[in-house]
Amino acid sequence: MILSTGLRTDIVAFYSKWLLNRIKEGFVYARNPLFPNKVTEYSLKPDAVDAIYFCSKNYRPLFPHLAEITGRYRTLFHVTVNAYSQDLEPASPALSARVQMAKTLSALVGRERVFWRYDPIVLTPRYTVPFHLSMFETLAAALAPYVAGCIVNFIEYTFNMPSALRTEEFTKTAKRAFIMRLGSICKRYRLPVRICGKGEDYAAFGVSRGGCLTLDDIGKANSCEFRRVKHLGNRRGCSCITCRDIGSYDSCPAGCVYCNANRNPDLVKENVTRHDENSPLLLGGLQSTDVLSKSPQESDLRSDGQMSLFDL
Repeated sequence: MILSTGLRTDIVAFYSKWLLNRIKEGFVYARNPLFPNKVTEYSLKPDAVDAIYFCSKNYRPLFPHLAEITGRYRTLFHVTVNAYSQDLEPASPALSARVQMAKTLSALVGRERVFWRYDPIVLTPRYTVPFHLSMFETLAAALAPYVAGCIVNFIEYTFNMPSALRTEEFTKTAKRAFIMRLGSICKRYRLPVRICGKGEDYAAFGVSRGGCLTLDDIGKANSCEFRRVKHLGNRRGCSCITCRDIGSYDSCPAGCVYCNANRNPDLVKENVTRHDENSPLLLGGLQSTDVLSKSPQESDLRSDGQMSLFDL
């Protein structure tokens, strides 16, 4: 089983003490977002988790503890470094600080475990195609030596997104031209690049299709092998390996305008106050009406005698 810490909220950036407490205790609870009274218990013992997937904009709170985590678990780290200012990412520090953070992360966990996300790509009167191409090249030049690859995604529009983000959209032709330019930039810096999900084939431009998170990525990063498992995705149109996220929607204080995990700003504020770093749940605790069940946590690691460096 792959455990995820960043699909529903940025746990690393805002709830790292809670995460470290859960690792210390050896288990965590996660509430089902569709059926809130159903709670699943996951064991966090290293032999019960194939790998932990981290996705964050800010790894600094976890820096002092990363060696302990990577020493016990197989891991993969996605770090999001966009070119946006505080109009879209209110909690983001200066771009130079974000780039340095990504470099430090790479130094601490190893380049092979780190992927850079330029995600999502948003078109507005301020963030134009020329802007993105210029900033992407600047970031590619800075980050290519420190990451195993780059993942790009276009914004997915949802009902709760501000109208300001809907002013401009890529046409099919414009998107192909844009991807071609991105591929050219990545080739120049020898940076493998991938676009997430299913859709048009951009292989001719040096941009592969596939999930953001794959067992191949995790295997290469941790010198281990997995069984051939179909990547069913974590949402509609997704090609990632299925993982179990321990976060909660409407709980990320970052306040990114384009976020589709925060649907109600008022609920986010309320949920943040419900957080208890000592609780097995990210938000609040178990209620009398909750139904708690343990996850079977089946492993997809090969068990045919293949040995990895992790097992030595």
